[in-house]
Parts: sequence; C-alpha cells; structure tokens
Amino acid sequence: MLPVFRALLVLGLMVSLKLGQGIRLRDTSVRLVLDPSVPQQIGRTASNIANMSLSPWTYRESCVDSRLPRRIFHAVCLTSGCLSLPGGGENAALEVKPIYHQVLVLHREKKKHSNKKRKGYNIILRTEVISVGCTCVRPSVVPQQPHTGLV
Repeated sequence: MLPVFRALLVLGLMVSLKLGQGIRLRDTSVRLVLDPSVPQQIGRTASNIANMSLSPWTYRESCVDSRLPRRIFHAVCLTSGCLSLPGGGENAALEVKPIYHQVLVLHREKKKHSNKKRKGYNIILRTEVISVGCTCVRPSVVPQQPHTGLV
C-alpha cells in the first residue's frame, strides 16, 4: 500500500501546483510515478504471525488488471473457533472473526471520447475494504425479550 500512498502524494502535489497556477483540473494530465524500491507487503513476518496466532489465517490473492496496486492479499480465517493453548484444538467458547481495513486504490478507466483517434485513461481514486488478519472474540449474544402475553 505504501507505493499507492506515495503515488497519491505525488499526484496531489502536482495537482495542487497546477491549480495554484490557475489551470483547470479537468482534462489535465498528471504523471504518476511509483517507487519500485518499496518491498512487497506480504513477507515472511506476516506469514509467521498468521501461523502462530490462536486464530490462524492464510492469504488469498485478488488481482484486478485495471487497479493499482493490481495484486491485493486478503486474509482468510482457517478456523471458526480459537485454538486452545494446551492441545491446539478449537475452543468453541470463542469465535474467530476477520479484521478489516479500508485502503485507497487507483482504478484505470478508458476515457470516453467522441474522437476515436484520441485515446487515454482516467485514474479514479476509490476505497476498498480488505481483511488483514483474524482475531478471537467472545460470541455476540442478543438477549431475547421475555414474552409478557399469555396464550
């Protein structure tokens, strides 16, 4: 996600500079530069935490060609109950729930022009909610109202 935020920062600075000069934002091209030196998101540390957790998870890849970043990993919980420490079996008294995080992504869409010779893309900033891990929680219990009427 760090490359996306750096790109948005660069994009925002360039747009603010152009707006400060009195140039209209509409139909203005902005160069988007990403930093290729930033390491991948999912590494050995994240995998170790997922395997050592009492609510273990794995990652599922989501790939969308028109999205930047193209690849996003979503956490998928492996159990419905939390693992107990002594034997490693599932504890039904606790539930496993995913942890969600909202991230910014860019989507590339073709421009709609009346002139077929001119091609280009619009970059649209959107949000996506992704699961980043799993945690143990107490089950949610909804108390029922007692019946007051007699049948």
